[in-house]
Amino acid sequence: MLTSQTARCALRASRQLQCGRRFATAAAANNVVNIVEVGPRDGLQNEKGVIPVDVKVELINRLARAGAQNIETGSFVSPKWVPQMGGTAEVITRMERLPDVHYAVLVPNQKGLDNLFTLLDQTQLSPPVSDEISIFTAATDAFTRANLNTTITESLQRLEPVARAALDRGLRVRGYVSVAIACPYSGPVDFKRVREVAKALADMGCYEVSLGDTVGQGTPATVAEMIEEVKKSVPVEKLAGHFHDTYGTAVANVFAALAQGIRTIDSSVGGLGGCPYSPGATGNVATEDVLYALKDSQYKIAGSNNKTISLDDTVNIGWWISEKLGRESVSRAGRALRARKLREERERKAKL
Repeated sequence: MLTSQTARCALRASRQLQCGRRFATAAAANNVVNIVEVGPRDGLQNEKGVIPVDVKVELINRLARAGAQNIETGSFVSPKWVPQMGGTAEVITRMERLPDVHYAVLVPNQKGLDNLFTLLDQTQLSPPVSDEISIFTAATDAFTRANLNTTITESLQRLEPVARAALDRGLRVRGYVSVAIACPYSGPVDFKRVREVAKALADMGCYEVSLGDTVGQGTPATVAEMIEEVKKSVPVEKLAGHFHDTYGTAVANVFAALAQGIRTIDSSVGGLGGCPYSPGATGNVATEDVLYALKDSQYKIAGSNNKTISLDDTVNIGWWISEKLGRESVSRAGRALRARKLREERERKAKL
């Protein structure tokens, strides 16, 4: 699908790499793991209430200061359909922009991209308010119809000029494939279809394609099988894993993806998130849980300024944003580490 774009996309990729920008994750032989923090976008978009702009800005700033180097900051979608993403233009204009941090925005269509271009032209900031867009489709027609009111083929046809225009503007483009394991409407997914859609996005010029277990039904076995199939058409260096924790297997699925050579994992601070088009789906795998699970392992978490992402700071951020939303953090590691910290504080005070 859309293979006629391959030559043009290769030329763009070469030009972008010559500009010194980091695109694909390190080679699979490299054990450095990149985290894409999706909490401010994918995490908040399923909230019932509208989140104040100040809270969104503070969340992004805290995550960047904790070492996150790839943060999804919002979405240029109609507030009519996703009210929680209202105010994205104000958010990305007001937030801090730290060096070595990429601040992405989700762009569902040409209108969303035009809105971003208008903001870039109006602000003329350096660094710009955003240097990356995310585009998305799915691996089943049933899901794309529910989510986008189109078929897979139609959605890809709509996305191709969006990707082309963004690349011509010098923006990074990242792709998402939803329901890569199971669809809430049509059941188990044909992994060959996942491969075809991922290849179409890569051929458009996406530097990375995130494979999403949107409903969280994946197991390490099915995740490995799906990735093995996708790797037949898309280099593993261009793939990322996006897992929901509906059945409690998200961290195990992260390790399954890493074993397949994937080195980019999407996660959400505090385990925020869900999917409005996937009934019953719980939040994304918590960033805290991924950071904790990879401690003392063969893998190293990449962070801004050639450092890593602070687990302690991320735990604190998870509790802070959860309290702002009127709940407790659902991160297992976050809950345990906070409980231990509170216990140690009580013991210390008791000794005074």
